Amino acid sequence: MKETPWKARRRRHLRVRLKVAGGAPRPRLSVFRSLNNIYAQVIDDQQGHTLASASTLEVEIKSRVDGTSKTQQATLVGELIGQRSLERGITQVVFDRGGHHYHGRVKALAEAARKAGLVF
Repeated sequence: MKETPWKARRRRHLRVRLKVAGGAPRPRLSVFRSLNNIYAQVIDDQQGHTLASASTLEVEIKSRVDGTSKTQQATLVGELIGQRSLERGITQVVFDRGGHHYHGRVKALAEAARKAGLVF
């Protein structure tokens, strides 16, 4: 039976999550990409708390994303998650691409977060 793209991504995500876990010194930067939006969270897995988050649905970004490409929107989310993380004293993270390939929007978000000052 042929594996669907959703199941393949889910399998990759579970495989990555077995190896990638964020704690207090290095929380996990988790990326979720839907068809229309992109979301990023900095998560402390030991406590089970989200420390910072950003997405294209926020009012702060939504006004700037109209008429831009999805890759440019991901760049804006990456910059915002980087700024919010640094404001909370988080400088190092572990990157969790959520089973998506490191390409396109996921790569743009990661590079923008690095440019904002996050180390991973």
